[in-house]
Amino acid sequence: MATVLFSGGDVRDLHDAVAAEFAPHKLRVRRGDGSGGRLVRHWRGEVSVYELGWGADVDVVPGELPDLYSLQVPLTGTGLVTVDGRPLSTRLSIAGPGQHLAMSYDRGCVNHVLLISRQVVDEAVTARRGEPSSAAVRFDPSLDQDGDAMAAWLELARAYVRATGSGLFTRSPLAGRHHERLLVHGLLDLQPHDLVRPSALGAAPAAAPAAVRRAVAFCAEHAHEPIMVADIARAARVSVSSLRQGFRTHLDTTPMAYLRRLRLDRVHHDLLAAARGGTEETVTQIALRWGFTHLGRFSQEYRRAYGRLPSQVRGGASGSSG
Repeated sequence: MATVLFSGGDVRDLHDAVAAEFAPHKLRVRRGDGSGGRLVRHWRGEVSVYELGWGADVDVVPGELPDLYSLQVPLTGTGLVTVDGRPLSTRLSIAGPGQHLAMSYDRGCVNHVLLISRQVVDEAVTARRGEPSSAAVRFDPSLDQDGDAMAAWLELARAYVRATGSGLFTRSPLAGRHHERLLVHGLLDLQPHDLVRPSALGAAPAAAPAAVRRAVAFCAEHAHEPIMVADIARAARVSVSSLRQGFRTHLDTTPMAYLRRLRLDRVHHDLLAAARGGTEETVTQIALRWGFTHLGRFSQEYRRAYGRLPSQVRGGASGSSG
């Protein structure tokens, strides 16, 4: 849930709060006292979300960024972002490890700031390349907000912000982790960067049956955790592309489709246990625990698999999705 870290008061206090959450930085106040300043933390995770407005005309210079990516999404006001000495034409921007970021904002300027850990970006790159990169990804710092695909990605980011404030990710960590990875992979596909794209690497051979068995065993052991295809490939000791080919060849499915059906089977087991009186959990509680957050689609998928609605199996428990 949202945590207000600063609201009103001395802009120097806001400077200290921002430094504690983000990174040390220099601040020059051109005009104003920060009485309208605000720092809100919506979520802290692999993709953390903040809302920040200085309430004054300021110049902010964080210097060289640590192991994180700072993505600025403007909400109100005007300002200028500079990355590695290059003024950008838009405040919708991203800077990453080793880059130098500077910002000039007016007192009415408010941004959503997404702090993306280098680790989650590195994991996504490893999933695509089949091997880790020795250097951090460096994105083109200006995002094209007029493109249809980027507009869709921004709506996905806004949905992520809304979900962090709803309590959904607290109730379903699986959903939170999936949404984080979805944002990162979308960014890697849409925003130009300095690494070779997967299509340039050539097709990978299908994973051998032994590797697929390792993947299946890993899924069974970790289905309750927010694992992604890169985690499964790492456990199977093959690249993601080889894993996908192996699942198609040997199981006629994809790794994530296999994992989703496995989780659906776990839901079915828990519903039967609840129906027998073993627990008092509702359909909703069970579904969320296994990462099914869209309850309408979940009910349809469950019915296709088992011939009955989950509420019928549970016995019509309160809080069910139908």
